[in-house]
Amino acid sequence: MATSEELHKRRVEAVARGVGSTIPAYVDRAGGGTITDVDGREWIDFAAGIAVTNVGNSAPRVVEAVRAQVERFTHTCFMVAPYESYVAVCEQLNALTPGGFEKRSALFNSGAEAVENAVKIARHATGRPAVVVFDHAYHGRTNLTMALTAKNMPYKHRFGPFAGEVYRVPMSYPLRDGGLDGATAAARSIEMIEKQVGAENVAALLIEPIQGEGGFVVPAPGFLPALREWATAAGVVFVADEIQTGFCRTGDWFACEHEGVEPDLITLAKGIAGGLPLAAVTGRAELMDAVHVGGLGGTYGGNPIACAAALASVETMRELDLAAAARRIGAVMGERLRAIAAGDPRVAEVRGRGAMLAVEIVVPGTLTPDPAATAAISAACHAAGLLTLTCGTYGNVLRFLPPLVISDDELGRGLDILAAAFG
Repeated sequence: MATSEELHKRRVEAVARGVGSTIPAYVDRAGGGTITDVDGREWIDFAAGIAVTNVGNSAPRVVEAVRAQVERFTHTCFMVAPYESYVAVCEQLNALTPGGFEKRSALFNSGAEAVENAVKIARHATGRPAVVVFDHAYHGRTNLTMALTAKNMPYKHRFGPFAGEVYRVPMSYPLRDGGLDGATAAARSIEMIEKQVGAENVAALLIEPIQGEGGFVVPAPGFLPALREWATAAGVVFVADEIQTGFCRTGDWFACEHEGVEPDLITLAKGIAGGLPLAAVTGRAELMDAVHVGGLGGTYGGNPIACAAALASVETMRELDLAAAARRIGAVMGERLRAIAAGDPRVAEVRGRGAMLAVEIVVPGTLTPDPAATAAISAACHAAGLLTLTCGTYGNVLRFLPPLVISDDELGRGLDILAAAFG
């Protein structure tokens, strides 16, 4: 087997430079809370493929379901010759997602594709053009979703011009907005929408219940419910982007549930299928069914192998009660992170829910972001065998997304490495 060094030499000659990687090691196998590279080195995994392998890598039910499906057929295109597993995934999503109303679902390939289709559905159903998004938002890398995304580098730099009729308003970011309460922060955003866009022009209000790439920003309590109430009154489609927060990650099946928010449409991907590419839009039947036949779809959307993996993943989440596992992970990690923060003035805040936690790093005594210190801490983790990720508009947030099946021993060892990296 080639070494990581040998593979990297091949990569330089074969892979486009614009595709980055967090660590210089090449993976041989993974499972539970660890990844093993081709040189035999073990890494404790606090990334989960960016919140994808919630059920773990090579989860037994997923492996079994995928193997069985591959033996039957790999692809027909649901739009040409449909199959039961696509229908079964949609049934599961309609039942699992928040809201007791009648729902429909459609399956796609990626989170960005799900977001694009949610916008298409909202515009078609309302006849309105405008989409409202928030500061620090991340919604994808396609042309429309780059327009929806806030951060320029690396996501948007020199890739424009972007899609139009996208409007950005302030997010509730308690650390950086003076600690505004949720209702006041929502009123600020709503006033901007009404004055600068006009509610009657807005098709959709699109928001991550907890922002992902933007820095794991948890809005103040009451922010989401106030926006939901306004959207209902204004005839605006409330779209929850749960691509990173969904499927037990935050301690409930979906982050909206923490405040009882029922979105009109919800976009899903990442944790849905145990590592296989699958995404979905689920929402109110009258919105989803407003689109003409043939208006939604895609060649690979709802691929049968990915659907088999999704059904097995959901079964695993139920069987192992991974929402409760996320809460346990959050309790352990939260205690350790707060202990680190108490002894390190660079930590401005520990935040998150369940197994979606982060620390924001600043220049001590200020709120000035310190991306260099953040990168150095993360690099120290990597050198010691802990896979961590950074994020945030300012590049100064360390985020933690362990697989929800990580063992207590793996979690503890990872936290020890993290504490040592802070020095």
